[in-house]
Amino acid sequence: MPAPTSASERALRSAYWAASRTGTYGFLSALPLLIAYEVMIAVANYGSGRPVRIGADVWMKQLAALTGGPIVWVLAGTVLVVGVGIMVYERKQNIPLRPAYFAGILAESAVYAVLVAGLVSYLVAAVFAAAPSPQMAHDLWTQLALSIGAGLYEELVFRVILVGGLFLFFRWMFSSQTTAYVTAAIIGAAVFSLVHYAGALGDPFALDSFTFRFLFGLALNVLFLVRGFGVAAWTHALYDIYLTLGLFG
Repeated sequence: MPAPTSASERALRSAYWAASRTGTYGFLSALPLLIAYEVMIAVANYGSGRPVRIGADVWMKQLAALTGGPIVWVLAGTVLVVGVGIMVYERKQNIPLRPAYFAGILAESAVYAVLVAGLVSYLVAAVFAAAPSPQMAHDLWTQLALSIGAGLYEELVFRVILVGGLFLFFRWMFSSQTTAYVTAAIIGAAVFSLVHYAGALGDPFALDSFTFRFLFGLALNVLFLVRGFGVAAWTHALYDIYLTLGLFG
């Protein structure tokens, strides 16, 4: 029979759960993804006549270009200012900065990536008789860089900006916070899936892949709303890395 959980252990788990979903931890835990992606994609594109980047990354840099300044430095400065602003805004909450909490975010995300992949693949396979197979269009290094970039930039655009904005809008419209959560999550997942088929470089539309991406986006939306940006970003990045390395078979 397992030993009863002590009050101190329960308090520690509660403190981790609350702290790890804050903007402070979301910003700090995403910095390694940002650095890894920018370094790896720069190496991958060095000397290439056709450089590649994550679509959401391109959108962010196009916005930064409107300022007329150096794109990389404008974007980096914006990230730094926003991140520090979040930390200053949240400092009254006395959020503890503990290395164990960052390790917890990574471990938690690694588990979620496997669970989300298994659940979504099972549901899609149950409906369409087979789950869509991922297509790797680049070498391993580039694909890993894109996987990390997807976790960072797609979560920033589709979860923080889109779903976060939709939630605030529907929270104003509806009296129920749950209704706002659900509505924002569903619409955000549909947009996330549809964007993958837009433009000249978009994938050919297929109902099975659309459903897979919709359900995957919905799961990430739930993680973002419940566990925060850091967990959602790392879950997405690790899921894509698992796929790239062929760990799902």
